[in-house]
Parts: sequence; C-alpha cells; structure tokens
Amino acid sequence: MMSNRQADVLFMLIKSLEKAEKRHFKLYINRSSARAGELKVVRLFDLIDKQREYNEDSLLKRMLGVTKSQFANLKTHLYREILASLRLLKRSDSIDLEINELFDYAHILYKKGLYLASLRMLEKAKELARNYDKINIIPQLLSLEKRIEGLHITRQVEFRVDEIARESAAVIDQIRRVGQLSNLALKLFSWFVQHGHARDQSDETAVRSFLQEHLPTDAWSYTGFYERLYLYQSLSWFSFIRQDFVQYYRYAQKWVSLFTEEPARIRTETGHYIKGLHTLLNAQFDLRHHRAFRDTLHRLEALSQTPRILQNDNFRIQCFVYLSTARINGHFMDGSFKQGMKLIPQIEAELDSVELFIDSHRWLVLNYKFAMLCFGSGEYGRCIDYLRRIIDSTTNLRYDLQCYARLLHLLAHYELGNDSLMESLSKSTYRFMARLKNLTAIEEAMFRFLRRSLPLSPRQLQPELVKFLEEIKYLEKDRFQTRAFAYLDVISWLESKVQRKPMADIVRAKYLSSKRA
Repeated sequence: MMSNRQADVLFMLIKSLEKAEKRHFKLYINRSSARAGELKVVRLFDLIDKQREYNEDSLLKRMLGVTKSQFANLKTHLYREILASLRLLKRSDSIDLEINELFDYAHILYKKGLYLASLRMLEKAKELARNYDKINIIPQLLSLEKRIEGLHITRQVEFRVDEIARESAAVIDQIRRVGQLSNLALKLFSWFVQHGHARDQSDETAVRSFLQEHLPTDAWSYTGFYERLYLYQSLSWFSFIRQDFVQYYRYAQKWVSLFTEEPARIRTETGHYIKGLHTLLNAQFDLRHHRAFRDTLHRLEALSQTPRILQNDNFRIQCFVYLSTARINGHFMDGSFKQGMKLIPQIEAELDSVELFIDSHRWLVLNYKFAMLCFGSGEYGRCIDYLRRIIDSTTNLRYDLQCYARLLHLLAHYELGNDSLMESLSKSTYRFMARLKNLTAIEEAMFRFLRRSLPLSPRQLQPELVKFLEEIKYLEKDRFQTRAFAYLDVISWLESKVQRKPMADIVRAKYLSSKRA
C-alpha cells in the first residue's frame, strides 16, 4: 500500500470532512436552495460518504435517472457547494479568508458606486494584512485602491498618489525578499527529499554553490518575520543535507524562537510552527540531547491537543506524522525497542484512516522506522516485511532511504541465517547502491565483511566481527560517513554481536552512560 494514492478529488474532499463540517454542509444546502436538483446533490454526497473506496460505476447505478454527462456536472456542482460551505464555516479560522472577505466586500461596494465605503473597507483589509504580514495579499488590495483613486476624485489626489506609490514599492520589495528566501528553502527541501544527505565532497560543493548563488547577500539584515523564517528554514536544510548537526540544531532553535518571540504567529502560521518543532526534535535526536528532546516532544504533544489542531485536518495529520516519528526516535535513543513496537499497530491504524492524505515521503520514513524497531527488537521477519514495502514501491523519492532499506534487509536475512539468499541479495544490494552512487567507506566495509563471514564458523567469526568494528569505529567522526550511522546504528549492532548481547541492551547502556555524564 502506497500512501497518497490517486483518487477522485471529490471523494477525497468528502472523506476529509469532520462530522461538524458534514452537518454544516447539509444545513447550507437546505438553506441555499430548495430546488429539486439539490436533492440529487445531497444524495450523491451521502452515497460517496458511505464508500470506503471510490467506485463511480456503483454510484451511477444508484443515482437513478442521472446520465453519465449529468453525473459529471453533478459532481462538479457538489464539489463547489462543499467548498462554499467550508468557506463560510472556516472564515473566522483563517486570516487569509478574513482579508479576502473584506476585499470581496470592497469590490462589491465599488461596483455599487460607493467609492469611499469601498476605500474604507480596503483600509481595514490592509491593516489586517500588515498586522499579520500577509504581504502577498496587499498588492491585490492596492490594485483596487489605485483603480478607484485613478478613476474617481475621492480624496486629496496628490497626497494619495504619493502614499500609494510608496506603499506599493515597499510591498513589492518585501515580496521580492520573501520570495527569494522561500524559493531557496523549498528547493533545498526538495533536494533532500530527492537525494538525502550529501554523499561526498562533490555533493557538498554543489549544495554550497547553490546556497551561495541564491542566498541574498544582505539576508542577515532582514528583520521581517517571514524573511527570517525562510532564512532559518533554508539554513536548517542546508546544514541537515551537509550533516552538520550542530548548525542544524542552531537554526532549528532560531526557527522555533521566532514563534516564542511572537506567539500570535502560532495561529497564523501553525503549519510552519509544527514543522519547526519537528525539525528541532530531529536535531535533538541527531545530537542525542535527551532532556531537550523530551521537552520539545511534550511541547508538540500539548500543541496537538489544542482546538486549533484538532479542528484542522491538515494540522492534525501533520502532528500525527511528526509525533509518530518523534516517539519512535525516543525509543531508538534509549534502546527500548520492544516498548516501541507497541506503537506500530496504533500508528498503522491511524495511517489507514488518513491514507489518502499522507505523502509518499512520510510513508517511506515511517515504514523504515517500523523496520528499525523490529530489527532492534530481534524480530527480523517483521523487519523484512516492512522493508519490502519500501523496496517494492515505485517512488523516486529518497534514494538514500531506499538504499539503506536494502542494506537493512540484507542484515535481517543475515541474522535469520538465510545463507542461501545472502550472496544474491548482497550482489543486488551492492549494484543498486553503486548505481545510485550511494556507497560510502562504511557500506564498502560492510559488504566486504559479509562476503568474508558467510563461510565462517561461529568461532572463526568472532575475530572478524572485532576486526570490522575496529575498521569502522574511527569513521564516526567523518561527516560524510555519519549518514550511515544515522540510518543504521551499525556500531551498536556490531558491539552486540561481539559482546553476545541484544542490540537493545547495548543502546540502553550507552543511553544510561550519557545521562550520567
């Protein structure tokens, strides 16, 4: 099962509705029209709402007297009516909708010839937009204001012309700055989703050149909320790609601190705040800052239970995915793999309920996390099952994750003693990683070890394990090699083999030792 699969847009919209939203739609339809055609709309709504998967043929059979062409029109009408209902319901929830509503009123007043009333409405809209830094909306408001002032004698023309011109120039300049930085943040995020971490100096040089080319030279002098937000996002992604986890942590902190400084922004930019907490959690996990990680996790958990989140599907699903990832990471940190296994059925049940709205990237990440929990718990068969989902998927995202899924898949078969499969699996995994230029010194060493170890007896194997451990341990401090340790704690795995202890015990001992330090 791949997440976010293609489905009918009307079906997806209806499946995203809460009970209150469905009830509001029914009331809206009954109020807005008493035409017979609206009864068909309500019937179609109810039929789609009852379907588990979209089936148009079944709907056509049950919509008696409706032809295929009429059905298409009916779907379009229903889609628009649901959106209109949601717009009415959600307008007080969104600053954007509130500003656009004021603009609509201003436009209506202008069309009625009430120029001064229209201008007053535009001033209200501009004030609201400025208060919340909704700068992308302001040019639209200024455009109508210019039209009114240019066609009609309303106020002190000379004064207003100069004022509007200055205002337009300032807004355009700010939009340019925000646009540059938001584009940079988006492109760096896209780079990571497609490629993962920088594999070598060549990758590092490429991503650094890209940053230098697109980062405004005066970016650090910008004081606006959005300029700083996208600057810190860009530098977070840049640091993460380079595996400079200290800098990654620094910029994640700055990102979240913006919302601490201006708490009102949590309401207007909730998605960015949730993503900031998620980024901070990842940075704290990478650096094994246990206490800070728990504090941030509690912060995100508390946020997830607020009405703002619970009443918004987008934010609720976003929190669910990030909390799931963080809770699993918490078990990775302290070695409580078996306790972490209890999370899997809960997360999978929730994933099934929101399957249509989970992007492929998050689906890949969560399945890899499940596999790691299973591996750390010694449940290698279940580990393989989750890895097969990734290996058998057709996505072109996160080639690094796809490579490590195959490597972990190889190790799980090794642990199960499936010697007959090891040679062919080892060759195919090596070819896959080599083709994608995803082989580091650690992976090369792993393949050499696996080839050497297969024919050895348990007594002969022990010195080979020690030799392999010594071979890779010094690579821990090499930034381009840390990627392997981030995806697969191969050192703890090797130490468990050398010491003949469960991997969970090794990780747990390291956790307790770091707490005492």
